Amino acid sequence: MAWPRLTVVRAGAAAARAERPPPVQVFGRRDSADTRKALRFFRERRAELSFVDLGVRAPAPTELRRFSSRLGAGALLDRDGRAYRQAGLGHMRMTDDEIIDRLAAEPRFLRLPLVRLGAKVVVGPDEHGWADLLGAEG
Repeated sequence: MAWPRLTVVRAGAAAARAERPPPVQVFGRRDSADTRKALRFFRERRAELSFVDLGVRAPAPTELRRFSSRLGAGALLDRDGRAYRQAGLGHMRMTDDEIIDRLAAEPRFLRLPLVRLGAKVVVGPDEHGWADLLGAEG
């Protein structure tokens, strides 16, 4: 008798895991006010959250390509940031691949936070975009 009960419990647990939405992934730095704002936004709404600190680990080029394929590589650049201005990149013309390579090498040029939920992405401090992410899943 114990065996069928165990099977039912495992099936129920597996079904519960399958129904759970994927976590919201936030890529940013802990010293970024916009990243902290995004983390607070999703925590207040009790969304399952995964945070990647770009100050500790640089973003993978494939992850950057995932964002750029949906929004364009130019949307990932923080053109108003101090690091971008100090590097003198304002006058340069770069292809999307060059932008991705530069961002992978220097994550300080990224417009933060990068937020992803499934196939949907949002770049920067965009509360309406974050709400749309949660609304589309729920």
